[in-house]
Amino acid sequence: MFYEKEGKLYFERKGETLCLYAQGTNALRVRATMNEKFEDRDWALQGEEECSAEIEIYGDSARIANGKLSATITRLGQIRFFKDAACILEEYYRCYEYEMPHTPSLRILAREYKSIRGGDFETTVRFESCDGEKIFGMGQYQQPYLDLKGCSLELAQRNSQITVPFALSSRGYGFLWNNPSVGNVTFGKNVTEWHAESIKQIDYWITADDTPKAILKNYTELVGRAPEFPENAMGLWQCKLRYRTQEEVLEVAREYHRRGIPLDVIVIDFFHWTRQGDWKFDEKYWPDPAAMVKELHSYGTRCMVSIWPTVDKKSENFAEMNEKGLLIRPERGSQCFDFLGDSMIYDATNPEARRYIWEKCKQNYFDSGLDMFWLDEAEPEYSQYDFDNFRYRIGSDLQVGNIYPRCHAQAFYEGQKAAGQKDICNLLRCAWVGSQKFAAVVWSGDIQGNFETLRDQFAAGLNMGIAGIPWWTTDIGGFFVNVKAEGHKELLLRWFEWAVFCPVLRMHGDKGPSDIPILDDRDYGGGFCHTGLSNELWSYGEDVYAVLKKYVLLRIAMKPYIREIMQEASVNGSPVMRAMFYEFPEDEACWTADDQYMFGSRYLVAPVLYAGMRERRVYLPAGQWRDIRNQKIYTGGMHITVSAPLEEIPVFEKL
Repeated sequence: MFYEKEGKLYFERKGETLCLYAQGTNALRVRATMNEKFEDRDWALQGEEECSAEIEIYGDSARIANGKLSATITRLGQIRFFKDAACILEEYYRCYEYEMPHTPSLRILAREYKSIRGGDFETTVRFESCDGEKIFGMGQYQQPYLDLKGCSLELAQRNSQITVPFALSSRGYGFLWNNPSVGNVTFGKNVTEWHAESIKQIDYWITADDTPKAILKNYTELVGRAPEFPENAMGLWQCKLRYRTQEEVLEVAREYHRRGIPLDVIVIDFFHWTRQGDWKFDEKYWPDPAAMVKELHSYGTRCMVSIWPTVDKKSENFAEMNEKGLLIRPERGSQCFDFLGDSMIYDATNPEARRYIWEKCKQNYFDSGLDMFWLDEAEPEYSQYDFDNFRYRIGSDLQVGNIYPRCHAQAFYEGQKAAGQKDICNLLRCAWVGSQKFAAVVWSGDIQGNFETLRDQFAAGLNMGIAGIPWWTTDIGGFFVNVKAEGHKELLLRWFEWAVFCPVLRMHGDKGPSDIPILDDRDYGGGFCHTGLSNELWSYGEDVYAVLKKYVLLRIAMKPYIREIMQEASVNGSPVMRAMFYEFPEDEACWTADDQYMFGSRYLVAPVLYAGMRERRVYLPAGQWRDIRNQKIYTGGMHITVSAPLEEIPVFEKL
């Protein structure tokens, strides 16, 4: 049965209610449920309200249209989507009632519901796969594929894995899986399947437009865009595992100042505190944070401090938070995290818990001048990723867990904004749809230091941008690293050269091997935890230092341009790092160029991603291109081979 109500198209059959309506530019939202009524959850779509749609009901079928996008529903409930007059996506049916020439005896439906204990559903939504289609976005996965067609992706947050379930298709549409449930998606050669482990209703959104830039604009209109990026964070960020004392931080900043190298941000990592969940400095090693920040500011350097969401049961805040219900609750056992303590994790989905952690951090950090926060462990990280074992204020981890990092970013952004801060910029290890609007710089997690991992980060950064997260960075050289290993200097140089043309330039990592003695024998506080080797620009020898310094100064010289492309991300949602097809969608070669990218609209960057490589092949789209290294001008529309000595990265300016 078809009917229209309040500008929405409804279809009911065999206990299922299907609802389609216009929301956003050239876009439709689809919801379906086997329950009595729909849940009123916006999840990611927290922007523009619904708009009017054209709805036609023909008796045994119906049609709904919003601008360039339309959809039809058959009498059996199958949905097909059209951009203008061309079908771009259709649901997958293989059953006896299906009216197309496919084998009916398989009895496979497009929307499948399996009841689970408690009354909710495990669901799968299936679409036909199209030969030649390319899929991009979806967040960050530790694999080297920019084009995700043929990939199976877990929809779950882990250290170094970030699910942001927005896919951009070469067929001219963008698709948002609009729920934070744990599951998986398979972009198969024969079928596309979106699967949720536990859900109350199916909810997705689709937009169609003429270019990838227009699709990203439509998408970010609804889910949000990054604010203005602070100019005082566009240069070098210095970090290591870990600065253990106030004097260590100041001495590093002084040395940068003595060498004449501008340092925008210096970062204080974990266990500067007493216990996890105290959220304050260990006074033994950090006696005067306000004086430290004042001196750093005199060098033009901001200070960022690490905040974990974990709360040790011995923390001074644990009893109160537990009593007030501000912690994630395990269904089995009494622990969430066991690294250097017996810890629970605060519940960022609970507004009261968000206010609580911010007030503690405001009192102990912000009021002393520390106005950048490194929100580590933001997935959150569990000792075991048993997603069926944890319950949040707004539901089970299986149903809502993927939204946690966005809520965590929200806690600090809203607190800082209420305190009057303008230049908000925080670092997180995870994200979900819309995290960008809470001033989240996302980094790619605790990764290995090798060229294979570098190639994974290259694909991850580009796909994060397509998923709507423009502020992104990595641990230069990798997190887990043996700096004495053969080939590490080559890796560090290649990684740093590429990072100069990433949204944020950031030194970090657990640089080993290290046998540096601990500072004291307490089992808590800032002195007992280990630290890694030095990780400043001058830590790897004069030959490496000369190259790194040259590229830092290039980054500083590019600040006016970086400001422009950061503003574009705020205005229309464009990534800072852009897959080639984003700028040149009419050029077929750009849809397969998966080892180069555009830094904004002007610079083509061709990083060296393999050990031993000293030249590389580059595709230049039509037009004139200037090699910024030697000013040589090339005519595009062709592949060229250029030199790539160890101290250089090939970059071409579009004229």
